[in-house]
Amino acid sequence: MAIDYGGKRTGLAVTDPLQIIANGLTTVDTKELFPFLKNYFSKEQVELVIIGEPKNWDESDTHATPLVKKFIEKFKKDFPGIPLLTVDERYTSKMAKQAMLDMGMKKKQRQNKKLVDEIAATIILQEYMERL
Repeated sequence: MAIDYGGKRTGLAVTDPLQIIANGLTTVDTKELFPFLKNYFSKEQVELVIIGEPKNWDESDTHATPLVKKFIEKFKKDFPGIPLLTVDERYTSKMAKQAMLDMGMKKKQRQNKKLVDEIAATIILQEYMERL
């Protein structure tokens, strides 16, 4: 599972059992993320969770980095049996918007921030799997 964590919304993506293709799962309101994950983990087997770590061009933290770090602490406390790995998430939102354009989505669809977050999570997961 990949997580594109945000202050308002969080995009989620998962892979098929053979870990070949990443698929968007959903976008949830961040305040509902832990109940969603608890429910999801009770029904689905998850071997690893990958979370995008926001960084600036020069490797410095962004305004969102402390939020992600706080989430990671809570995740490790609430789900100690599930490994969590951070990966660079730079440019994933831009890549998601470009992917939506390449798919021929109309402007109104491309403005759907929930869909952008879900696609960004999918990109994070797909890039991770390709590096393996």
